[in-house]
Amino acid sequence: MKNFMIGQYGKFDVQKYERDYQPSFYGIEACLFGEESDILKLKNESEQNDFQIGIHFPLRTGGSKLRDALFLAQDDLVRQQAFDYIQRELDYLRSIKPAYILFHYPKPVIIDDRVNWEKWRFCDASEHVFESQYSFGEFIEKSERLFVWLSEKAEEFDFIPVLEFDALNSYVYDTNYLEGLFKKYPRIKLCLDTGRLFFQEQLDPFFQAEKVIKKFSAYAYSVHLWNMKYTDRVEYNHYPVLPECRVEDGWAPIEAYVRWIVQENPRVKIMFEHRSELVSDEQLQRCYEWVNQIVKTAQ
Repeated sequence: MKNFMIGQYGKFDVQKYERDYQPSFYGIEACLFGEESDILKLKNESEQNDFQIGIHFPLRTGGSKLRDALFLAQDDLVRQQAFDYIQRELDYLRSIKPAYILFHYPKPVIIDDRVNWEKWRFCDASEHVFESQYSFGEFIEKSERLFVWLSEKAEEFDFIPVLEFDALNSYVYDTNYLEGLFKKYPRIKLCLDTGRLFFQEQLDPFFQAEKVIKKFSAYAYSVHLWNMKYTDRVEYNHYPVLPECRVEDGWAPIEAYVRWIVQENPRVKIMFEHRSELVSDEQLQRCYEWVNQIVKTAQ
């Protein structure tokens, strides 16, 4: 379990930390803390108990109207504001010294015109643009600019930039362009989110989670691991992964996802991005043990 992580969202939750975190784990991923005191608690615990801090951008609330930085925006001013937003957070994070900083990508999300995205969660209309309005050439140009900039900042601030896939379109899964960027800029890594991958496959008839996982696992730094049930509706969002949550009942094929990723990338970090309060202490421990067993047998 040396590569396992837990999340802390909104604050440093002492009760969650004491229940969810185990001494053998790699670290904690933090996001959207509202109080400076909670950031200090996280930093102190990290130093005292020798674990790594990862940042799910941004660490602090209030830095921008939207949580995510729209670094692929078509509007020059919006795009520059996104880079400025990240720069302010990087300056602040010098004292935290995170192992990595994770950003949702692409942002805005480029979505397939043929798909009904009504059930996908977008906080604001500016967070997505249709593929017909955003050319592949523009995607190439702005993505390369992002990779160059993040690579420079990674060296300057000594962190690993991690791009977490949001909803994806054919520019990502039907071309080799993005793979080429990960090879060209090796400091930048990827996060695969099991819930997002599964959900998009349910909504998008042109998307195959297995294809994306096998295509990109070699570049992954981390996995956001959680489950959900999808039949005619969404249920149990961010539910802990458990062996009794069966595929035939509408749950994501978690064992297959983890196996595919670990077979390609055995050192990947697994961050439990779940709502642990939904299960008992015994179930939570079984979740950890089940995933650990999958990882061991897949390596």
